[in-house]
Amino acid sequence: MTLILALALLAANLFCFLLFAHDKAAAVHGERRVPERVLLLSAAMCAAPGALLAQRWLRHKTRKQPFGAWLTLIVFAQACAVAGLVALAFQRG
Repeated sequence: MTLILALALLAANLFCFLLFAHDKAAAVHGERRVPERVLLLSAAMCAAPGALLAQRWLRHKTRKQPFGAWLTLIVFAQACAVAGLVALAFQRG
């Protein structure tokens, strides 16, 4: 079960990274862009690390606001959720 969850999270983060890469390429070539709400929704679906990695490596959406603030909020919420799950797991022993 843990392996399946890890693979699902890896796939979600890879998808999110590729979505950001596609949007960056579209921006460079003047093509139709991926809506920001789709990028943020993909990050919110347990793929914030992929979104952050894409943002940094591709230098994409780094100065765009309020996009950056929303992405930061998503990352913070997911980090809190993970911390809560880890604390719960340790509490149960």
